Amino acid sequence: MKKQSLIILVAVMALTGASAAILARLKSNQKLGPPGVKTTPIPGSARLQVDLPEKVLDFQSKEIEPSSIVTNTLPKDTSYGQRLYWAPDGFQALLNVVLMGADRTSLHKPEFCLVGDGWRIDSSDELTVPIGQPHAYQLPIIRKLVTKRGVLNGQPVTLRGVYVYWYVADQAISGDATGSQRMWWMAKNLLRTGVLQRWAYVTCFAVCPPGEEVATFNRLRQFIAAAVPQFQLATGGADGSAAAAVPAQQ
Repeated sequence: MKKQSLIILVAVMALTGASAAILARLKSNQKLGPPGVKTTPIPGSARLQVDLPEKVLDFQSKEIEPSSIVTNTLPKDTSYGQRLYWAPDGFQALLNVVLMGADRTSLHKPEFCLVGDGWRIDSSDELTVPIGQPHAYQLPIIRKLVTKRGVLNGQPVTLRGVYVYWYVADQAISGDATGSQRMWWMAKNLLRTGVLQRWAYVTCFAVCPPGEEVATFNRLRQFIAAAVPQFQLATGGADGSAAAAVPAQQ
């Protein structure tokens, strides 16, 4: 019995050592893949500027700098792009992109930000948004409906929010809420090619009164369909499929 236990222990130690060696070699030899969104280098910085469109449909916009809490918390090579858009009728949408660098911990679950900002998540589902350019395909997204208590003109009010997000890398798009699809693609691509996919977390958020959630989501769908071809490089399949596959070669 002792001999058998010793054999098992030696085998486990050998496997652990081999795994550590493989991971260390992958990390030392890995290359960071290109992003799936448009970017511009920032002189003297490890970060990139994610280039979001100034005008979408009849929406005007202004650039929003990421807060110091975000930039001081996430890895130093994390890149950002954020703009607030507003239509002539007052409808507003916040488009935000967080692009990872060599450290994949730049990406996090939306629950952290939403709950941390006082929003309660009421529902979550996986849907698609039809995109027409550069060819027709279905963009996979996750939609969360959220609620928050606030104050307007000194009176307590209930706010509702429609939060839409997805993940995109070079030649790959994921709308899987669990994150397992993205992680599997990342690991598979790294093992196959030595290239670490550079994923971006894209969000689009609009606040509305209770009862206006459907209309608000429809406005966001139209906005996303027009905005995505202007800043996103990755697309779905040419056959109209929702998610692109892991690239065979890098």
